[in-house]
Amino acid sequence: MGMLWRYWFFLSAAISFLILFPLFYILLSRKEWYSKAFKLKKFWGPFFLIPSGLKVKVLSAPDMANIGPCVITPNHSSYLDIVFTFTAIPFYFHMMGKAELGKVPLFRKFFDGMNILVDRSSIMASHKSLRRAADDLEHGISIAIFPEATIPDCAPQLGRFKNGAFKLAIEKQVPVLPVVFLDNYKLMPDGKEKCKGGRPGVSRVIIKDPIPTIGMNEDDVSSLRTITFNVINDTLKEYIDGHQ
Repeated sequence: MGMLWRYWFFLSAAISFLILFPLFYILLSRKEWYSKAFKLKKFWGPFFLIPSGLKVKVLSAPDMANIGPCVITPNHSSYLDIVFTFTAIPFYFHMMGKAELGKVPLFRKFFDGMNILVDRSSIMASHKSLRRAADDLEHGISIAIFPEATIPDCAPQLGRFKNGAFKLAIEKQVPVLPVVFLDNYKLMPDGKEKCKGGRPGVSRVIIKDPIPTIGMNEDDVSSLRTITFNVINDTLKEYIDGHQ
């Protein structure tokens, strides 16, 4: 049953995306329309999640109205994380994702222009993507980056965090906003657990208080990375190991 549900999930996502594709194509063709494309992405999530029996529930969050531009750092344990980030975060942001996503037919349009694809096999390409992200932050646009870069085999345990998100936050002196997905690894498992398929259910999300970077410099990247890791890891342990 789990694999049947998984196939149904991806079929629902594909069909709904095809229905909305003409609108995505138009709205992503001009920068001044990106905010409307963002609203359409937030609509697309529930549009196919409801038929799949999935729901996002934000358990707690700080006052999001006064955060300003920031670097959003969700843990990465499932293919659901990208769509659920758009569902859980209420304000406008751009997302950085691995270049392989651009190879998925039609889905590249989801990242085209507005969001940022990162080719980590190329130092030059990675640097270019980070420059683009820095420019977005300068223009008041938040950036979402999965600090683990990929879904680790040990999920829901965290994988090793990379430095990019934290270098970016310190360079632009903007806060880091940790986001914790508690259930995605169970709803849509990956890696060796992929054979279980998946199941409908509620994805609980906790958005932690922003971590300020004012006054930090390049020497503080490791410290900021560790602080963020511990905030997310402690929350996972509290809810998952504590069976909440």
